[in-house]
Amino acid sequence: MRQSALTTQEGLTFTDYFKLNIDTEEVLAHFGYTFSRNELILPQNTHKVFWYEDLHQRIHASLPYISLTSEMARREFLIAPILIDLARYNHVKVKVEFPLEVSSQLRGTIDYYIQAKHNFLVIEAKNADLQRGFTQLSAELMALDQWTEEITPTLYGAVSIGNVWQFGKLDRAEKHISQDLLLYRVPTDLHDLLRILLGILGEDGS
Repeated sequence: MRQSALTTQEGLTFTDYFKLNIDTEEVLAHFGYTFSRNELILPQNTHKVFWYEDLHQRIHASLPYISLTSEMARREFLIAPILIDLARYNHVKVKVEFPLEVSSQLRGTIDYYIQAKHNFLVIEAKNADLQRGFTQLSAELMALDQWTEEITPTLYGAVSIGNVWQFGKLDRAEKHISQDLLLYRVPTDLHDLLRILLGILGEDGS
């Protein structure tokens, strides 16, 4: 059996998994998890998101005037407004640059960490490469799985490059991470994106 490229790595941060460009499935296998890509059935709220129109208008109106060539710009103008409104209208706490360490190979800082009721949501913003970003997100989900004692069967995460979001989930009993085949674009798919975020967080959006 081929030796994992991670075996010789004594210490790794979450961002190292993005930089190393190791296959997602190989990273998960190293920690005893399995991996698949499929179209996920994600939780969704069933109520009208009353603040959607205002958020959509603000994002749509600002796009012609903002250069989104850097990760920082995408965070501030596309990701942050969504999370700010989630926090503002649904009273969830968003922790920014949240430090987490469970081992020498699962440690670092999570861009955004939200704990609400029974689910966790991790968002790792990446500028261009969703797949490498998802590998990093997978490492963060495994770290959360080992760190939290909450009796929650599923952990959810999303990787975003600002105008595109992709979800993943970790089945804690099966030690299995699934990557969603669907992508959600901002502002085009903003309403669907908000319904999923609210569903994951256990909020109704009203």
